[in-house]
Amino acid sequence: MSSIDLLLNIASVLLWLNWRSFAFDPLLKSTPATLVGTLKRAEPYRLKRWQVLGSLGLLLFLRAVLYWQLGTAADWTPKIDLALVVLPFRINFFESALLYSLVSFARALAVLYFWFLALAFVNRDMAESEPLHKLVRLQLGRVGRLPRLVQFFLPVVLVTLAWMSIHPFLVHAGVITPALSWTHLFGQGLLVSAALYFSLKYLFPLCLLIHLIISYVYVGRSPVWDYVSATSQRLLSPLSGLPLRFARIDFGPVIAAVVILVLLDALPKYLLLKAAQSGSHVWPQ
Repeated sequence: MSSIDLLLNIASVLLWLNWRSFAFDPLLKSTPATLVGTLKRAEPYRLKRWQVLGSLGLLLFLRAVLYWQLGTAADWTPKIDLALVVLPFRINFFESALLYSLVSFARALAVLYFWFLALAFVNRDMAESEPLHKLVRLQLGRVGRLPRLVQFFLPVVLVTLAWMSIHPFLVHAGVITPALSWTHLFGQGLLVSAALYFSLKYLFPLCLLIHLIISYVYVGRSPVWDYVSATSQRLLSPLSGLPLRFARIDFGPVIAAVVILVLLDALPKYLLLKAAQSGSHVWPQ
């Protein structure tokens, strides 16, 4: 069931990106007043934008029905890992299954767009002609052109507001207990938003690993490899003055990946363990 849930989340995100891509198609809203406006597709559109969005909504609803019908028989308890807290959902109630379907998709989408934002943040000085950088900026829209300070704190504000909005529904579904006060609710929102930043422990080390491999193994030319390499070089810039090269081997990517994993994985787990031992909890017990 967990594998099915992962695949359906990927399918849902791809449908969303497909829906968003309609807005970037120059042939979709072109006018004959321009050269592009004179171009026509060889085949008519098989799906319209509203149909893609409707398919996404139908998928989220049908998978909630699937989880409701099969989850209990499979002894499966769906959980959403927010790094510092895990939210379990009771799958034997359809309302809870539907809420899980929606929140799980929202979490996957939030992580994806936060990664887009992180890539745009790191590669802010990259030329717009780079195809993948342009695609990332298109997905982000105006957010991709905001000042870096705003980009850094915007996810905290948005996720905290989103958490405060869905908190009553999670309480009603029995996923969490009510917050003790507005201060606790705000603190919970901050912790949930921190999970986005901790998710970079998957993105940036992977980029550094790929950069290390393609630096010594020829894998052909590709815009993907160029973009990953350029991103990794910007991540490595704070370590540029350190003697991390031995003979012909550059240990910079390895050191940077270890530092990222310590800061975004080991350190949060350690602080969470110390908080649990001291008896301080933001979530009511």
